[in-house]
Parts: sequence; structure tokens; C-alpha cells
Amino acid sequence: MALDPALIDQTYDAIKSATMRTPTVHAARLSLHLGVDLYLKLENLQHTNAFKARGALAKLLTLTDAQRQAGVIACSAGNHAQGVAYHAKRLGIPAVIVMPEGTPFNKVKRTKDFGAEVVLYGTGFDESVQFTLDMAAEKGMTFVHPFDDPVVAAGQGTVALEMLEQAPDLDCIVVPIGGGGLIAGMAVAAKSVKPSVQVIGAQAANFDAVKAQFDNTDTHFGGATLAEGIAVREPSPTNVAIIKEHVDRVEIATESEIEAAVFDLLSLEKIVAEGAAGAGLAVIEKLAKDLKGKKVGLVVCGGNIDSRLLSTLILRGLVRDGRITRLTFEIDDTPGQLSNISRIIGEAGANVIEVIHQRMMQSVSLKQAELEIVIEARDQQHVIETVAELRQAGFKVRTDSDLG
Repeated sequence: MALDPALIDQTYDAIKSATMRTPTVHAARLSLHLGVDLYLKLENLQHTNAFKARGALAKLLTLTDAQRQAGVIACSAGNHAQGVAYHAKRLGIPAVIVMPEGTPFNKVKRTKDFGAEVVLYGTGFDESVQFTLDMAAEKGMTFVHPFDDPVVAAGQGTVALEMLEQAPDLDCIVVPIGGGGLIAGMAVAAKSVKPSVQVIGAQAANFDAVKAQFDNTDTHFGGATLAEGIAVREPSPTNVAIIKEHVDRVEIATESEIEAAVFDLLSLEKIVAEGAAGAGLAVIEKLAKDLKGKKVGLVVCGGNIDSRLLSTLILRGLVRDGRITRLTFEIDDTPGQLSNISRIIGEAGANVIEVIHQRMMQSVSLKQAELEIVIEARDQQHVIETVAELRQAGFKVRTDSDLG
């Protein structure tokens, strides 16, 4: 079976009654910020909060009665797992999901909540897949591959059909790449509907296997990534061949760029996205000059980011934007100093959110004290103005940037 427009159309007819037609919305603030006309396909609102539910359902609907009775097994870092578990339970099919050790707790819990048996094994997809295949053979279950299957890829390709119905004037679509199923399906679908549309792939720099094959360069595997959903060392050769034929270019994003992009989606558009979607936005931000004035679509492929990780990411983003800043003072150890500092900060329109004042473990003289105050401000310029007021009042104060 080949991944072609006919298969994608057929698959869409099969799955559309049981999948959400997620909205494609204009990202007004990001568009102003980037100088592109940006549209977001909100697959983070899909069943199980990721596009993977489409391909999972597509595959399950092709099973025979005997295969349904024997059950299915899948290997996934999370989103494919939840998609298989959700639709398997809905269709009354037993499901076992093998997840890498270290998979975010929320993804493990949600997969179990959908009724699947979860087995933790290996440190990543590539290490877990053989274990899964062995278990499938032992139990007589059907293996549902997350990306190396034309039916699964066709299910993912239905995203492009909806995008171009909802926003037919798109000049470009940016798609995150892990194993290649989403972009292979979407590229085939998009080019069949609108041959002129440009399709750009986005990968994490730490897992750039598809870009390396696309550009005939060496791969770079650099450890952990925020975009764990696309952390694949061995993409499908079939998908890579389709990508080379139908995709215009593949770009990468660093971890800091991905983190900043996830924060931008949250702070500017109020959209919770996981790292894979952040990689897509990060690539758009890097290509902003090339894409200036164009209508660009981005697949917000999932929203299953770990809540603790998200909270840390938000705080780091606020620090990066200057909205949370640490000020370090050397003050005379006399009454009233903290009160005066707090008053000046308040009068400048900033807010004190944390104070650390201890006398023992310091390098200043005995009759002085080192005081750390964390403040919340509007932006970096507001911090500069607040620090200027403190210095004008005679206080010796350093910011994190002064400390290097």
C-alpha cells in the first residue's frame, strides 16, 4: 500500500466522524512580532491533545475481527500511545503500550487512564521498539507503528486537507519532524491540493536525522530535548524518500530556541504547546526574513507538555524577558534599609516577590549585608528604570546581567 492522495482521501472519509476538525486560527500577536501572516492548526485540541489520534484510528479501523480480538501493541514516547489507547478503548480493542523509561508522568498517567496496559522499557523510542516487536510476536498482537506505516501517515496527512480547506491562501506550511509520518502525509496531501504550497520541516538540533538525510550531511545526536515527541534517531526510510520528493526544505532549532518558542506560544497566543510544536515556531522565527509577508501555517502538533516542566519554562521565560529579575544589594546592616528599598521598587511600579537576607555566608564586610531581592517588572526597560531609581537613592545594586 502506497502513501498517495487517494489513500489520504479514503482515510479521511474513514476517520473524520471520530476525530475533531481542529480550528486553524490567525496568530495575531505572533504575526505582528514576526512580520509574517501566521496561522496555527490547533491539533493540541485534538482527542488526546495531539494529531497522533488521527493515524492511530486510521490503523485500528483496518484491523480484521481476529486482530481486534487479539489486541494491539504500540511503542511511543506519549502522543501515539494516547491516541492508540483512546481509540482502542472506544472500539473495544485490548491495548498494550510500551513507553520509554523517563516518559513524562502526565503522558504515562493519561495512557493508563484510557485503559491501556503500560510497560516502561528503554531510554527512547529506538531502544524500545525491538522490545515491543518481540512482545507483539509473543502475544500475537498487532503492532501499530507510530510513523512507519502508510495508513498511519495517511491519517496524519488529513491535517493538511483540513488546513487548506480552512486557510486556502497559505503560501507555506511548517511541520515538525520526528519519524516523518506527519510531514510525509501532510506533504503528499498538501501538494495534491495546492502544488504551489511550500512545505518546510522542523527538527530539533539534537535529533536531526531527517535533515541530515535531506541535505546529505552528518547527523547530530546531542542528548535530551524538550521536543521529546520528535526525538527519533532512525526515521522511516519510506517517509524520508517521500520527504525528499515533496518537502521543500528541512531546518533545525536549538534547545534554547525551542524553549523560547513554546514560551512565545503561551505568552503571546495563550496556547499550551509541547516542544515539537515549539520547534516548528522556532524555525519560523529563524526564517522570518525569508517568510516576511507570506501566509504561513504551523501545525501545533500537540499540547502534552509536563506541567512541572511547563512551570519552570514559564519562569525561565519571564526571566529571559526581564519580567522577573534578581537584584543584589550591598547595604549597611542597619534598620530601615529593606523598607526603603521596597518603597522605591514599589514607587517605580515594580513588585517584590522574594527577599533573601542573611548575614552569615557573605563576602561583604562585617557591618554590611548582602541582600537579594527578586522583582517582577513589565519588561527589561522597566527593570533598567527601577535600578536607576535605586542607584539614584544611593543604593549599590547589581542585576543578573551585571553579574555576567
